[in-house]
Amino acid sequence: MALNDVALASRALVRIGAAPITSFNDGSAESEIAGALYAPTRDALLSAYAWSFATGQVQLTPLGTPPVADYSHAYGLPNDFLRALSAGTGSRGRGLNYRIARGALHTNADMAVLTYIFRPDESEFPPYFDQALIARLSAEFTIPVTESTSRAQAHFGIAEAEYKNARQIDAQQDSPNRLERFPLVDVRE
Repeated sequence: MALNDVALASRALVRIGAAPITSFNDGSAESEIAGALYAPTRDALLSAYAWSFATGQVQLTPLGTPPVADYSHAYGLPNDFLRALSAGTGSRGRGLNYRIARGALHTNADMAVLTYIFRPDESEFPPYFDQALIARLSAEFTIPVTESTSRAQAHFGIAEAEYKNARQIDAQQDSPNRLERFPLVDVRE
């Protein structure tokens, strides 16, 4: 069952013994705390790892103004961009020398394909990520809601274990990376 943002935050609140919320604006202290912490916590967790369900590729659109120095072209980043993984040209999503600066990708290439972490809709989160996010939200909500640092430490420990479990499950969604070029092997040939 796909959960929305309020349902994820409500489950996190229930885990710390607080009342669930019906919206981020329902007037309760819990809804204000959840509303303030939900989006940054979600984005931080999404950005922390190259999740298979949040990884995408896009050909970037050139910007009218080139960078001031170091690179000759600037490209706009997608609206749902959270973190760059690699950049390439043509049909390759990697191998390009680039820098992300001031909301743009700078490079010397005439075109750029970006492989990146994006912000998917909550309905697209797999169950293992839901659990990791709920655990992390619980940890983040604990001090503002319960004012207990010892409980917060316990919840951060649980959140770290859930994060590791989610990463392990997600890593099994893809073929292992292989070495394409390795200098020590190249020397022997």
